[in-house]
Amino acid sequence: MRKFIYILLFPLVSFGQTQLDNCEDLIKRKQFDKAELQLTIYLEKHPENLKAMELLGDAYGHQKKWDEAIDIYKSLVDTNQKNAEYHYKYGGAMGMKALSVSKLTALGMIGDIEDSFLTAAKLDPKHVNVRWALVEYYMKLPAVLGGSKNKALKYAYQLEQLSKVDGYLAKGYIFETDEEPELAEKYYKLAINVGGTMWCYDKLTTFYQKQKQPEKALANLEVAKEKHKRNALDYEMGKIAAEYNIELQKGVQCLQTYLKNYSDEDGVPKAWAHYRLSQIYALKKNKKAALKYIDLALAESPKTKHFKDEKQRIMKL
Repeated sequence: MRKFIYILLFPLVSFGQTQLDNCEDLIKRKQFDKAELQLTIYLEKHPENLKAMELLGDAYGHQKKWDEAIDIYKSLVDTNQKNAEYHYKYGGAMGMKALSVSKLTALGMIGDIEDSFLTAAKLDPKHVNVRWALVEYYMKLPAVLGGSKNKALKYAYQLEQLSKVDGYLAKGYIFETDEEPELAEKYYKLAINVGGTMWCYDKLTTFYQKQKQPEKALANLEVAKEKHKRNALDYEMGKIAAEYNIELQKGVQCLQTYLKNYSDEDGVPKAWAHYRLSQIYALKKNKKAALKYIDLALAESPKTKHFKDEKQRIMKL
């Protein structure tokens, strides 16, 4: 009899898990509205399924539906006070909402946000994401409201114990935010030396661009391309050449390589590569070539304002 009940129920349990796996996959593929719909229907029949609730909160968060996400994560926290991830996501959703409301409203949320992050960090000494959240929280918050470089560094040091790469990147971020560019550059470079991931190279490239050092940004991208062999890096090099009027011929070569090897996985549509080529040829005073590429960009995306404005500028050459 017991075996019969097991056989009868197992397909239902398996089907339920398959539904949740499908919803998780929809979120990974950024189909958040579909995931939200399926999870809402699922929770009508299984209102106490914590995994489904968490996934629904995630789907809301990705769509910037902060109130809905906060309600879900608050319910999860109330259900399980010792789950660090619930506290982290609850604090994160409140933090994102605080950025979209009035300063007075945000002021009233600060205490709850900090408490949630600190609780998550205490519950899970190895939780990397919440330590990153605390680093950013203490650096972005004004000192009069509790912001503190020293507090941020405390969690950067904790990150370093868990992952040297994260620790170095966190310190780079702290010193960059505190306007200490030499130290920021030092730690971003240390992150590259230890980790060498695209994330590390991206951080240093972005830092150089903010510091108005396009030559260094371009050199860093070349090193990243040599290591990672990603076509998207050719676009980034062409973009920097176009935006800063440097290494124009190299920019042309990179953008042509990008177009030649283009795939949907590269992320940036071909129209933008054509746009960057038109910018470069305009800088080179080659009106004919500039018009050729801006027309290609407009053919692919006729409503893009950047493209229409660029054509007007070229016509005046």
